[in-house]
Amino acid sequence: MGLRLQPVAPTRGWNWLRQGLRLWLQRPLAFVGLFVFFLFAVLLLMVVVPVLGGPLGMALLPMLSLGFMIASRSALAGGPVHILQLAEGLRHPERSQRRAQWTLCAAYAAGTILVITLADWVDGGSFEALQREMAAASADGKPSAKLDAILADPRLVQGMLVRLGLAGLLSVPFWHAPALVHWGGQGALQALFSSTLALWRTRGAFTLYLLGWAGAMVVTGMVFSVVAALTGANQLLGLMTLPIGLAFSAAFYASLWFSFDDTFGAGASGPDRATQPPA
Repeated sequence: MGLRLQPVAPTRGWNWLRQGLRLWLQRPLAFVGLFVFFLFAVLLLMVVVPVLGGPLGMALLPMLSLGFMIASRSALAGGPVHILQLAEGLRHPERSQRRAQWTLCAAYAAGTILVITLADWVDGGSFEALQREMAAASADGKPSAKLDAILADPRLVQGMLVRLGLAGLLSVPFWHAPALVHWGGQGALQALFSSTLALWRTRGAFTLYLLGWAGAMVVTGMVFSVVAALTGANQLLGLMTLPIGLAFSAAFYASLWFSFDDTFGAGASGPDRATQPPA
């Protein structure tokens, strides 16, 4: 592909969300299956390789975004959506591009480990303690005084802010980088720089895009909460949490292709591309 950074109107962020949802609705089971397979593969790694499984799973996250872009592009052309697309970036015929993808994977794992380490240092291990206590409370159905004490610890909020802030910053250089290596033939460092520059120049569209996804998730949660309260089926919300989360995750990843397509002119991504307003 001949890729070139293009001006993008802020309103395109909303279109990326709509296009992703529309594409997901065409193949909901295929896209959810793709995401579930990745989660299963990461969990299997953690079980089979106890010490290195977690870092290896983190390292593969850039391939998840690229795999969904490849799957989305295939689906738009009427092609298949299958699990081998998740590994397509690491099976590129060009050795230099395969090496660049592995470099991105290693860098992302190192960055994620650094974020987790810094956040754990800030919260003093309260987040890990919270996870243990919540698991124990779910097992016996009784909240503990220890859980209340952890929730009242101000370091927990500080650690969460560090986690979210640094994780957001880490995602910027990696957002488009795997796709720029795969389709643009860029090296790892060049792709990280190009991705950062692209998100900065299209920050208006990405702000609307991310706010749109956040709003959609909040509204969906509120609707199910109201339905559960009105019908008295309080267990409904708990039962629906997992499938709703999987559906939203798959739809979000399916929408990534449209952001890349608009930003770099990767190719026609839908019927409304021709009507893109001037930036």
